[in-house]
Amino acid sequence: MNAQILLNGSAGVAGAFFGFAFGRWTEALTFLLLAIATDIITGVAASLKEGRGLTSAVGAIGLAKKGLMFLVIILAHRIDVLMELEAVVMTAAVYFYIANELVSVTENLGRSGLPLPEAVKRMIAVLKDRGGVADPTADSADARRTKPKGGADTHADNK
Repeated sequence: MNAQILLNGSAGVAGAFFGFAFGRWTEALTFLLLAIATDIITGVAASLKEGRGLTSAVGAIGLAKKGLMFLVIILAHRIDVLMELEAVVMTAAVYFYIANELVSVTENLGRSGLPLPEAVKRMIAVLKDRGGVADPTADSADARRTKPKGGADTHADNK
């Protein structure tokens, strides 16, 4: 078997997989790939800046999470096919992960020492507070804010 036949066959199999998995390739998927790459690069930069260094275990877990994101997107596409929807569920999943990656990139830039506008810091703090996670880019007083067990927000600026 010559190399050209092997290359063409491999490209055909890859194309068939992507067609089955995602339907058509959208600009949102391209943007998600760019956001993922940016998150990885800024995460490495932040870890180096903080003196943590790079560990293969942390990197492997991070890459596994990125892979699981694509698995969810593939399942979302298959739900669209099953329900005869026009990429509704897949698009929602892609945009969810885009937002998640952009928040992570912003956090990584903050950890790297890049000054962030106060509005961006507040936005991240609100998103993290709603999810019950402390924000590493916020001031220490902001990072310690918590919600009462009832779930109501006690901060006057967030009401």
